[in-house]
Amino acid sequence: MARARYKRLVDKFAADIRAGNLPPGHRLSTHRQLAADEGIALVTATRIYAELEAMGLVSGEAGRGTFVRETALPPGHGIDQPATTEGMIDLNFNSPSLPDQTEILREALRQLASSGDLETLMHYQPHAGRKHERATVARHLAARGLSVDGSQVLIVSGAQHGLAATVMALLRPGDVVAVDALIYPGFKVLAEVHRLELSAIPLSDQGPDLDALEELCRTRSVRAVYAMPTLHNPMGWVLDMEYRQRLVAIARQHKLLIIEDAAYAFHAEDPPAPLAALAPETTVYVSGLSKSVATGLRVGFVAAPSQWISMIERIIRATTWNTPALMTAMSCRWIEDGTVTYLESEKRKDAIIRQSMARDILNGLDYVSNPASYFLWLPLPEEVRADQVVMALMQSNISVSTAEPFATTHHIPHAIRLALGSADIDTLQVALKKVREVIDYYSY
Repeated sequence: MARARYKRLVDKFAADIRAGNLPPGHRLSTHRQLAADEGIALVTATRIYAELEAMGLVSGEAGRGTFVRETALPPGHGIDQPATTEGMIDLNFNSPSLPDQTEILREALRQLASSGDLETLMHYQPHAGRKHERATVARHLAARGLSVDGSQVLIVSGAQHGLAATVMALLRPGDVVAVDALIYPGFKVLAEVHRLELSAIPLSDQGPDLDALEELCRTRSVRAVYAMPTLHNPMGWVLDMEYRQRLVAIARQHKLLIIEDAAYAFHAEDPPAPLAALAPETTVYVSGLSKSVATGLRVGFVAAPSQWISMIERIIRATTWNTPALMTAMSCRWIEDGTVTYLESEKRKDAIIRQSMARDILNGLDYVSNPASYFLWLPLPEEVRADQVVMALMQSNISVSTAEPFATTHHIPHAIRLALGSADIDTLQVALKKVREVIDYYSY
């Protein structure tokens, strides 16, 4: 049986793109022009481009047209896993480490080895953590503006596990969750696995459009809102108190669960109170020590209303039984002796230096960042395509991410996210200059 003509045209376009006959960035004919050239219906032309887009070969951009994508990029544009190629400069993932961190770890292991508690740590632990460790985390949170009892704290295997336990315990497949138009990619993956429907809130210059959130809640049965009010990833925002109070008011009016992701909150000095402090009855607060101490330290914590603790604890049992006891014990010692506070302070100082360097090198480009964070969001000039920039940088052994892993809308903005925390300072300077060079090249 002869294949449908539209399918033959799809195959022809696909072959030309993969062979390089239609290079990355090439603008294809308009839908109407393709229909006229091939003698097909407009709806068929639209179907052809839609299938090519589903194959990842082209991208349709409102008001601009349909463009050939850079097909040599890895899945997820590098965000799915850290750059591992030898010599690759990683501006994709943040894994900052201070010069004295290794010695701090070595000394902590010595102390743990001589601890009289060591035998206990070789056995199963309570699912939510030992009582005194939960109390330690509660004191840690109190110093950051969130007053909770230790019984409201659950210790988890990193903030991502905390998000997963919260979603699995409190949401159901098909639930609608309001999210910003750009969010942390790990929550997108979690939503996909748990079959949640993410509904995007447009972004303003200062934060999510709360008028749009209100309208969404009036027209849809929204179950929850996922928010990063303190050091948003990737935009770097710290929402002011007025913003937070209005967000809380909307959540209360529409009976929304608030999932507050505070993984990067330590970067902000003296931020407004967490959402969980403003609406303790409806907010689950998730954070951890991977960003502030070390990415390999998979210890996180969840603070939740008392009525939800047993539900989240049940998920911890089902997924990990308990956070590794040795890691938890060492982390709590570091909280108690001030090591965590010291590392957070030093990493803020380091991030400020790196942001200052980026500001000098990227001067004239309209990017978004927080002056004390380890990342920045760089929208590209109108004529510059993100996949071309990412591929050119990859060929220079520099790994960055496009907007695609962060976007919750169909339209993907042409932007890149730069992580500033993994490369040493001299290497970072070289890499940022190359980023600037590539963007300037494609701008002319």
